[in-house]
Amino acid sequence: MHHIDLIKDNIDNLTTLWKTVATPLFSYHKNDFLEFSQIKDSGWPNRLWFREDITEENLSQILETMAKNPGLVVPYWDIFGSNSKEIFEKNGFNIRIQLMAMFLKLNKKFELQNNLTFKRVLNEEDAKTWSDIYPLSFSYVISKETLVHNYENVKFYLVHFEEKPIGTLTLFQTGKTMGIHGVGVIPEMRKKGFAEEIMKFAINEAIDADCEYAQLQASALGKGIYTRLGFEDLFLITNYQLT
Repeated sequence: MHHIDLIKDNIDNLTTLWKTVATPLFSYHKNDFLEFSQIKDSGWPNRLWFREDITEENLSQILETMAKNPGLVVPYWDIFGSNSKEIFEKNGFNIRIQLMAMFLKLNKKFELQNNLTFKRVLNEEDAKTWSDIYPLSFSYVISKETLVHNYENVKFYLVHFEEKPIGTLTLFQTGKTMGIHGVGVIPEMRKKGFAEEIMKFAINEAIDADCEYAQLQASALGKGIYTRLGFEDLFLITNYQLT
């Protein structure tokens, strides 16, 4: 598969996830060239995105949408071969986080050490536990309601170690691509190889689902693990917010 298709698949998986989770909560909107998903009382997705390159002329509509919907974050995919990201840098946006889009061609399953148990979230109690521990790993909240409205569409997993919930995982399939999202381990359980074990479970699930590729967007914190497991870099995502 060509890199151009892998790039498209990576963005498709991510943006379809944002659209999918927000739709049952009437929180997905499309307006000309831009789309946004913002769920009440949730720090995620809260994304405003566009698929084509933008110009200065598009800025006013982006700013207007952001003024009406405070807190939106704008992911910029560094794939256009233009300097359009300067539009953000010159107009009061700052970088919230940079992520590396990465892919893995799936072949053989990993051996699991079986220290962890994985429970798919399918009831309100587990949704609450998941929503409570997620922000311990990430700097934002995903509301319980977001999970409750999306059990069927998205696979949310609670990860337990010795009966205690210690981590999260979200799997979302589009075509032959499995998107691996929200891999988090609570701070006091880090440095024990658990994130890597969660990733191996996720990759095995992707293979069982007949996917050809796993795709993700890596923060600096997780990137070493993903590279070690064989993931390759595709492109940079710069998430901008207004100061």
